[in-house]
Amino acid sequence: MSESNPQIVTSAEIRARIDTTKPHSARFWNYFVGGKDNYEVDREIGDHIKEIFPGLVDVAVTSRQFLGRAVRHLIVDQGVRQFLDIGTGLPTADNTHEVAQRVAPDARIVYVDNDPIVLTHANALLTSTPEGRTAYLDADLYDPDSVLEAAAGTLDFDQPIALIIMNTLGHVAEYDKARDLVQRLMAGLPSGSYLVISDSTSTSEGMIAASDAYNASGAVPYYVRTVAEIGGFFDGLELLEPGVAQVTAWRPESDASDPEVDAYGAVGRKS
Repeated sequence: MSESNPQIVTSAEIRARIDTTKPHSARFWNYFVGGKDNYEVDREIGDHIKEIFPGLVDVAVTSRQFLGRAVRHLIVDQGVRQFLDIGTGLPTADNTHEVAQRVAPDARIVYVDNDPIVLTHANALLTSTPEGRTAYLDADLYDPDSVLEAAAGTLDFDQPIALIIMNTLGHVAEYDKARDLVQRLMAGLPSGSYLVISDSTSTSEGMIAASDAYNASGAVPYYVRTVAEIGGFFDGLELLEPGVAQVTAWRPESDASDPEVDAYGAVGRKS
């Protein structure tokens, strides 16, 4: 598998892979964070879930903010210059490469997704500073070896890499399978690399009800997990302070009062 070049994928091929009759997680999340790349079916389930559990909007927004803080911390305090972002989703504001290259223009970022909606927006993701590099791979989380092989075309595997998996692992129904995929990806990264994960958690009746409603909509199911299960993705890694925490409580950059959210995240280091 090689790096995807959106220029050689025809619009007809992309359209054939897009189903606008059912909600889609990337478009649904895009709607929640104020994006415009969504369809009526996504907005309908989004509005329905807002009625059931308005707090999911806070989860979407604060999870994005957690990503920015984690990337800035890894660059400024840990010296990381390479990022492998799996489950890219639709570009909005403050994408990984924008946050990273704003602080370190020489940063390299590889985005990975196998979604036709994301593929149509790959050109937006492929922007980069002259000093750095940004690439997009049309690849599958379920094939870690191929992901790592293709990412090596852009990233230097002799230097630390930060693996980012944001709000993606819930699509893997079996928890043991999700853990195995994470472990296989981390096994292929050099010592000194990092893992960044955040995801929605089954920490309130509202979030569980929202998850059930989404899964009943005909969309590809998304399973919320316990805080302990989120922590399990970091087994064998050294957790950076404050460990596994609500995304709003992970190294906040101001004294402002952030909402309690049903989303937890962490950053771990591979020795």
